[in-house]
Amino acid sequence: MPNSFFSFKRFTVRQEQCAMKVGTDSVLLGAWAELPETAGASVLDVGTGTGVVALMMAQRYPLAAVTAIDIDAGATEEATDNAACSPFAGRVAVKHCALQRYEGGSFGAIVCNPPYFSGSLRCADARRTLARHTDSLGCGELFRHAARLLSPGGEFSLIIPSDSLGRAEEAAAFAGLFLRRSCLVRTAEGKAPKRVLLAYRKTPQRAVADEMALGGGACNDLLSEFYL
Repeated sequence: MPNSFFSFKRFTVRQEQCAMKVGTDSVLLGAWAELPETAGASVLDVGTGTGVVALMMAQRYPLAAVTAIDIDAGATEEATDNAACSPFAGRVAVKHCALQRYEGGSFGAIVCNPPYFSGSLRCADARRTLARHTDSLGCGELFRHAARLLSPGGEFSLIIPSDSLGRAEEAAAFAGLFLRRSCLVRTAEGKAPKRVLLAYRKTPQRAVADEMALGGGACNDLLSEFYL
């Protein structure tokens, strides 16, 4: 059984109600995603779950207003409580809403730890199935609506399995988004990458490629602001 809470240096995330618990992917995304200085001080966290990525972005960008959305009522309730108990309570708003229906203006940063699995075996927990599968938010829809809500100088960041990179590249091209940064994530030095962090903008720029291994120096430096 996972712990009912997860403690960071400056806030604690409770996770009794949320189907998807705090994991390495969300923590990496929250530490790696960027809010460009010229893009406006607003962040949208899509599929917030416990609210961990939203809270991490609020910690890193003290002037930013953070909006977190989720289609699961239990996750929305828990993320609301986590935000209210954090030092960033006045800057994090949680809404029970699907990305496809969200009309909240434009954002300087959009972050998403998206559902991964399409067409795979469903688990018995319907809420966990909803959180893990792409039926409710396909890759193409995610990129299209991210482009719709992204400010002209903003950045859309996400983390996906490395074997889904081709699908993301195709969706980005159709949405008119261009790769700005990427980072391959390995479970250990010398192993094949399992995840990739990606950041897209609306204008083409030279992409910067990087990589790191869990537990390595680059990864530890990235997470040093958060882990106890």
